[in-house]
Amino acid sequence: MKRLAIILIIAAIAEITALAQTPQADYRVIPLPDRIDGIKDNVFRLNGSQLIDYPKGNRDMERNALLLSRYIEEQTGLHLSTRPVIKGDAGNISLVLDATMDNDEGYRITVRSKSIEVCGKTPAGVFYGIQTLRKSLPVGCFEAVALPAAQVVGCPQFGYRGMHLDCVRHFFGVETVKRYIDIMALHGMNRLHWHLTDDQGWRIEIKKYPRLAEVGGWRKGTTLGHNSPVNDGIRYGGYYTQEEIRDIVRYAADRYITIIPEIDMPGHMVAALTAYPELGCTGGPYEVWGMWGVHDDILCMGKDHTLQFVQDVLDEVMTLFPSRYIHIGGDEAPRVRWEQCPLCQQRISDLGIHGTDNKSAEALLQGWFTTRIQDYLSKHGRSIIGWDELLGCDIAPSATIMSWRGAEPGAEGAKLGHDVIMSPVGPLYFDYYQTSSTWNEPTAFGGCNTLKKVYDFEPIPTELPEAARRHIIGVQANLWTEYITCEPQIQYQVLPRMAALAEVQWLRPADKDYDDFLARLPHLVDIYKRYGWTYRAKSLTEKDE
Repeated sequence: MKRLAIILIIAAIAEITALAQTPQADYRVIPLPDRIDGIKDNVFRLNGSQLIDYPKGNRDMERNALLLSRYIEEQTGLHLSTRPVIKGDAGNISLVLDATMDNDEGYRITVRSKSIEVCGKTPAGVFYGIQTLRKSLPVGCFEAVALPAAQVVGCPQFGYRGMHLDCVRHFFGVETVKRYIDIMALHGMNRLHWHLTDDQGWRIEIKKYPRLAEVGGWRKGTTLGHNSPVNDGIRYGGYYTQEEIRDIVRYAADRYITIIPEIDMPGHMVAALTAYPELGCTGGPYEVWGMWGVHDDILCMGKDHTLQFVQDVLDEVMTLFPSRYIHIGGDEAPRVRWEQCPLCQQRISDLGIHGTDNKSAEALLQGWFTTRIQDYLSKHGRSIIGWDELLGCDIAPSATIMSWRGAEPGAEGAKLGHDVIMSPVGPLYFDYYQTSSTWNEPTAFGGCNTLKKVYDFEPIPTELPEAARRHIIGVQANLWTEYITCEPQIQYQVLPRMAALAEVQWLRPADKDYDDFLARLPHLVDIYKRYGWTYRAKSLTEKDE
């Protein structure tokens, strides 16, 4: 008996020693959960022998299980198989739907010594719980990982949590876009605003107008630097086929990310005018622009076939993108051609449009055009998003406004009854430099949006009346690519600023703490390293300017 007791004591000591040496999970991830409550129980020892259960017959949850298995293996080297749940035979890690939860995207993770349960009201909520569980794990190759017994709860502050990617100024292939989606998923984001048309190129195949991609998708050369007089003279371009777009849309949807396409109109249309010059006021000739900035040539509002063209394009866009929203731009549309165009002036006269003290007749003509597009998309169950310049065009409150020229236009739009997505140039343009010391930074647009400036941003102005506050539905950062030519540079510009944005999108203002965020950031960076993503390392240590 004594010998048996000694053996048991030795075994217990060995087990305790092994456990103490086992790397542990840490639930203080980015974005920080709302609550982390300890449970009186032993740790869960993840060692690869467990299974991941999901509700039988639920394809979304089956995919969630497969993604969790992949994430765990990529991050720890441990492989877990998946299976549909068997009644009376619960697995060690269970993905569960709980209709009693309040928020569609909220999650609850319960870790006990014999089980882990990831709950959500919807598969999307379960997916965000999976992201938190994934990020809590150490990075490396382990025989086991210890997860402390706890209940972890999270719920996003905003339903619209966006990132933007411009694939016009420079074109990026399908795999690059998919990796961008993967990065967004890691950070708990759910909307990709995909900029697909502009003066410098048309990046989406439209079957009815093949010249849009074949001609409008290519420019003869690109200016060097910040609109220098030197053009490289190298033909540049590309576009996504409709099948490639469907593939990307599916890939994003599998990660609960909705892609919102932007087809900019009536401005930023020189690529389209190059392909179909009859759509412009002057009739051309036009040339896909190799410079950056704002071009005077825009769509002609006096020609009925221009209006038909827009509807035809949107018809095909709607077949490719199931999103509720279609972004129609509406920004930076000079009206000098309309002022000089007899057909546009005749349209103004026929519509009985008269300028006011603060809105020109041409501005109201753009408002008429925008309302026409609103009505057309509404008949198809869709809604428009437009940049905040549309507030100067007398558009209906059903249009959602994306506020980029600061937060003030968004606040004014919210007071007028528009839903608003805050996306101000300062601090949420990620094509801006991340430091004022730019001598050894990759060329960027200009300005300086530091990691702390991103973190400190509050999308809902404190002085906004309560009724208007409810109209601030989301927040998004933008990445324009005039000076971004390759995928590593994309990643460098958004990482780790995307981490700061994630806490803006998920946390209530009272729960944010920049010093604590910095303390949690290195582990997230370890995950970046695991995937070979490029990030700005200096942002982790330098003082904010």
